[in-house]
Amino acid sequence: MSVATLPQVRGKLTENAALDRLVWFKTGGPADWLFEPKDVDDLQNFLRDLDPEIAVWPLGLGSNLVIRDGGKRGVVVRLGKAFAGIETVSKGRFGIDNVLICDAGAPGISAASMARDHGIAGLEFLRGIPGTIGGAVRMNAGAYGREVSDILIEADIVDRSGERKTLSLSDMGYTYRHSELPEGAIVVGATFRGSDGDPETIGAEMKRIADEREASQPLRTKTGGSTFKNPDGHKAWQLVDAAGCRGLQVGQAQVSEKHCNFLINLGGATSADIEALGEEVRRRVKKHSGIELQWEIQRVGETA
Repeated sequence: MSVATLPQVRGKLTENAALDRLVWFKTGGPADWLFEPKDVDDLQNFLRDLDPEIAVWPLGLGSNLVIRDGGKRGVVVRLGKAFAGIETVSKGRFGIDNVLICDAGAPGISAASMARDHGIAGLEFLRGIPGTIGGAVRMNAGAYGREVSDILIEADIVDRSGERKTLSLSDMGYTYRHSELPEGAIVVGATFRGSDGDPETIGAEMKRIADEREASQPLRTKTGGSTFKNPDGHKAWQLVDAAGCRGLQVGQAQVSEKHCNFLINLGGATSADIEALGEEVRRRVKKHSGIELQWEIQRVGETA
């Protein structure tokens, strides 16, 4: 796949692009191509004219993600600052107040802060989600008792053929940390519903969330966020701890001693180390408790 076979773009198109610098674990191989579109029209035109046999995959802030050491085939699409807008609307076509409209590249913390500044309650939990709005919408991200499906009105996507579509909440097929978005579809925006709130009270709740994360999670390490989904009636970290996995290591990958549902790169880990460690944790938890943990972190790409 040469540049001559790819559509013309107004944004940035990089061949053999390093992805390790773009993900939290700081591991993984390159993308065949990295496309950073200038705007939605640029994205639509690119996808419309791209050979349909070429795979397309969206990358946000790189949290909750392992890029395998062999890299990612096809085109990785990264929505940058041009996709980071956030606005509030009153009434409008939704007929309700306390509506927040976000571009998909906006970080969750930015959305929560905008909601606070405009007295919109109910979106504070986005402060505890380390990725972009696009990623949060795709995986029905959640924290501190709430998830995206609780607040989403609709999402805007560009599908693999380049067509822009608006999906309602019911179209998303949400379950726990999962949606039924079509293969190759890229979220470009989302509209959220909140409620009347006091900015000071909202800010205090956001601070509580931030302080709790800082105290309980290894945020200042190379990590990927919560590794495993919480099984019904259980906390993943407690199952991992009970199975004796706190501090367990494979190569330079380790189960965090601060929070057992986080894996960390001690400095020289490969993505293979991280994935092997996760699988060993799953094996030990299954043997100890009979419960089979499911990955929450997305693992993509080719093995080395």
